[in-house]
Amino acid sequence: MNGSNSADPGSTGARRRSDATRTAILAAARERFAADGYERATIRAIARDARIDPSMVMRYYGNKEGLFAAAVSVELELPEPGSLPRDDIGRALVTRFLDLWEENEVLTALLRVGATNQAGAERMQVVFREQVMPVALRVCPDPEQAPARAALAATQLLGLALTRYVLRFPPTVALTREEIVAWLAPTVQRYLTATSP
Repeated sequence: MNGSNSADPGSTGARRRSDATRTAILAAARERFAADGYERATIRAIARDARIDPSMVMRYYGNKEGLFAAAVSVELELPEPGSLPRDDIGRALVTRFLDLWEENEVLTALLRVGATNQAGAERMQVVFREQVMPVALRVCPDPEQAPARAALAATQLLGLALTRYVLRFPPTVALTREEIVAWLAPTVQRYLTATSP
């Protein structure tokens, strides 16, 4: 026998199992962080949800902070401002954020945790600093104002998410996507591209 059926750690089968384990851990972590918040979520509960031993979570992610950072890793994939007419950037951002909030639980989990925990707040700040700020820098009339303008745009996008997906205010939940875009896009547009008040 040449040992071809042995569990070689570098084998395709081992990598697949490792990827499946990581996927299960991250899915369980997102749900647990969203439901319980950062403080109350435990490695043990996440491992139980993923149907694995807690030591596996520690092996892959080191500690709860490392797991949280991996679980709420967010790539917004915002449209390139250069690919859009400048006057459409507000509409494009609001539409993209609606897609993100409604497609998965990652941003909702991050918002819930960020509202009550410093690690979550810092993670949300990184997402906006690294992914929304570059948009503001490209389209705002005064680059020095980009941080304030990106922050103002974030008040609208995060405020919508908080009231629609976390607190679930009935009037906000009842709005259609088209109504949200129609109401919110002009405000986001103004924050990013209008001359200073």
